[in-house]
Amino acid sequence: MKKILITGANGLLGQKLVSLLSKQQNVNLLATALGKCRFSFPDNVAYRNLDITNADACKNLFNEFQPDALIHAAAMTQVDACEDEREICDLINITGVSNLIKAIENRNTHFVHISTDFIYEGDEEEYFENSKVNPLSYYGRSKWKSEQLFEQVSFPYSILRTVLVYGVLEDLSRSNIVLWAKAALEKGEKINVVNDQYRCPTLAEDLAYACLQVIQENATGVFHVSGKDFLSILDLVFEIADYWGFDKSLINSISTDSLNQKARRPSKTNLNLSKAKQGFNYQPKSFREGLTLLDEQIKKIEVVSAMAYLSFLLILHLSL
Repeated sequence: MKKILITGANGLLGQKLVSLLSKQQNVNLLATALGKCRFSFPDNVAYRNLDITNADACKNLFNEFQPDALIHAAAMTQVDACEDEREICDLINITGVSNLIKAIENRNTHFVHISTDFIYEGDEEEYFENSKVNPLSYYGRSKWKSEQLFEQVSFPYSILRTVLVYGVLEDLSRSNIVLWAKAALEKGEKINVVNDQYRCPTLAEDLAYACLQVIQENATGVFHVSGKDFLSILDLVFEIADYWGFDKSLINSISTDSLNQKARRPSKTNLNLSKAKQGFNYQPKSFREGLTLLDEQIKKIEVVSAMAYLSFLLILHLSL
């Protein structure tokens, strides 16, 4: 029985990990996040409140649970907020990782750390794991500093650098590029979309599966884990409009400079996936395949919500 601990379980990736890992045989799963659990977890999953910025709390939980593997999905990822709130950013993205590293102590816990394409400047046609690092934003710098914390550790670790993660949940507290664009276009709203930023959008399920695979295959080191398609943000939104049949004239092409964002973004982050494909057979879905899965999940959520509403009306009627 392998004990796996997840941080950031309330988030998009965290919930996808809980869903995936709870279906695996011989896995004892402990999901953690800051505060109360915001999702319905399976009977075979335990949940605990964990503040990763509290070193004693991390140490005590590790001493109690003694995980064989840790998947660290908690982070401050709001890029512009990190620019404004640098102390909080450092506390979560750097000190939090340091606390978890120290909590492992002499154990052989496999630490799976989620990092980002924002550690790159964005001036190369393709990025490999050993490409030059030069983050443009404070968020990117904080994630790069967190990666450097692993240089002296004695336990096995995997750093997964990912890109523009998207997906859907019943109770998703934060939106993402796909849900934002879909919701706006569905309402007939005009949206401004940048035409000079290029990414490999990553389906949350693919990233969750990669986390499981590196543990199962004992794949250690730094890996790029993203979607297989390299698209401009503008073309990404056009793909969304195509898939759901929305009016493309609602999409207004703009440059990044016109947004006056506080944090600079890399223009192009095309991550080479060869190492992940060879190391643990990473096979991401295309963006179109991701949209198909998303559409199926949204329809299921809508059915469940409709049934819950009808049940509420029935109970209300019977009580009158």
